Order: sequence, then C-alpha cells, then structure tokens
Amino acid sequence: MMRAAAGALVLLFGCCAAAQTGEAPRFDSNRAWEHLRRQVAFGPRPSGSAASVETRRYIIDQLRALGLETREQAFVADTPIGPVRMANVIATIPGARPERIAFASHYDTKLFRRFRFVGASDGASSTAVVLELARVLTQRKNSFSIELLLLDGEEAVNEEWRDPDNRYGSRYYVDQAQKDGTLAGLKALVLLDLVGDRHLNFRREANSTRWLTDVIWAAAKRRGYSDYFWPQETGIEDDHIPFLRAGVPAVDIIDLDYTAWHTADDTLDAVSARSLQIVGDVILEALPQIERRLASGK
Repeated sequence: MMRAAAGALVLLFGCCAAAQTGEAPRFDSNRAWEHLRRQVAFGPRPSGSAASVETRRYIIDQLRALGLETREQAFVADTPIGPVRMANVIATIPGARPERIAFASHYDTKLFRRFRFVGASDGASSTAVVLELARVLTQRKNSFSIELLLLDGEEAVNEEWRDPDNRYGSRYYVDQAQKDGTLAGLKALVLLDLVGDRHLNFRREANSTRWLTDVIWAAAKRRGYSDYFWPQETGIEDDHIPFLRAGVPAVDIIDLDYTAWHTADDTLDAVSARSLQIVGDVILEALPQIERRLASGK
C-alpha cells in the first residue's frame, strides 16, 4: 500500500509538472527500462506460472498507480499440456471520443524446459514500452480513447508454433469483444513485440494494415530513425492476426532479426534502453496521424 501510494504521488507530480510547463509529455526510456528489468527479475514467466501471476500483478499495480481503470480478463485455455489459467490485462485512458485505439503487447514468455528463458525482448521489452506509453498518454489530450492491452498466452506451449497452440489471449479477447459488441468500438490496434534488440531493425509486416504501417514508417523517417525501420516486407503470425481477421485495422511492430530469439541469451545484455526510446518516440510521433485518419473516416 505504501509503495503504491508513493508511486502515485511521483506520477501525479510528473503529470502536474508537465501540465504547468506546457511541455508535451515525453517517453522516458529510463522508466521503460526499469519496467523491463523488473519483469526479467521475475524469471521465466510462461502462462499459468507463479512468475506470470507476479508479472501480471506488477502490470496492474503500475496501471492503477496512474489512476487508470484496469481489469483482468481471466480465462482457462485448453492447451496441449492441459487447462492453463491465463488472464489479459486491459486498461483504458478516456479520450474525447469513446472509440478506441489499442496499444498491445504479450507479457508471457515461452515455456522451455531445456534452458532458462527470461524473455528480455520477448516480451518484456514490448510490455515495458506499453507501460511507459500509459504514463505519457495519461498526460496527453487524446482524440480517441486509448486501450492498453497486455495479452497472455501468445506463445505456443509446445516448442513448435502450430495452430491452435498460440495466441490464446488475443483470440479470447476478440471472441469476447465480438460477443459483447465492444469490438466495433476498437478502430485500430498497434501491436508491439520484440522491440528491445540492441541491434534494432524492423521490417514492414506483410499481413498488417497498409495505411497503419505507412503512418508508422513515415513517423520513423520524420524522427530520423529510418535506419531502424526498413522498407522490406516479411510476413509474421502474431497477436494482431485475430484482430485483422475480425476486421480491425492492425499493425505488428516486431524485430525478428534477433539472434537471441527463443534462446537462453534473451537477457538484459541483448537489449537496450535506446531501442525502447526509439520505439516510444515513433509511436508518439505516429499517434496524431492515426487519430486524424480515423477521425476522417477514410
């Protein structure tokens, strides 16, 4: 209780200071790095594990300290190793319009029994960026409501990626949102995955909605980050696919040119705060254009 209260005071002071100076809130890679470090410190975090529960509690505490309405979307997934309890975390920043733009990441790590896998980039890095974006976007006048979506169960339980053993959380979210009628209010989804690589490079994901990809790559160019956002395309199956299949515009920002991917080497030594800063800067640069495109109805 004391730690949460102290954190809330710090966050409140930061918010007020930004408001008083009139400065646009900025992404702080030092804060994002601390979120990344804390996740890695929990150790391997496969869905259903005690460390996964600790990670989820940490995520919820950070979002609630910002004053955000935050909830767990709990479910039981039928996996090749039997039923596994999972939960997505969903938080909302109210905007001028009730329709939503979502920023998403998965927070689970892949289950490996042959070695210790702590997933510094996959997916602590993307979760860290979403948590820092939450802080920044609570201080911004958002044209659309912002949904922060931390997904469980992206990774396959078996070592081989084979449907339906993957994307448990995103599939469950879309299914429930279709049933309760809330999916229609979700106008765009920006998925982050593997964004911490010390030697960062992103290729355009071929399944993603083209206009969203164009907006983000143009934002990277304006910020001087074209060296990290390449024009080549590659197709990747990820948590954005269930949203695309349901008709939601979505883009996947993912660096799979990562030599430590799904190895014991995906540790703090393989990632950098600089990479988190680049991604945060680009997302914030792109957001106004995403809002304008959605507001125009095109």
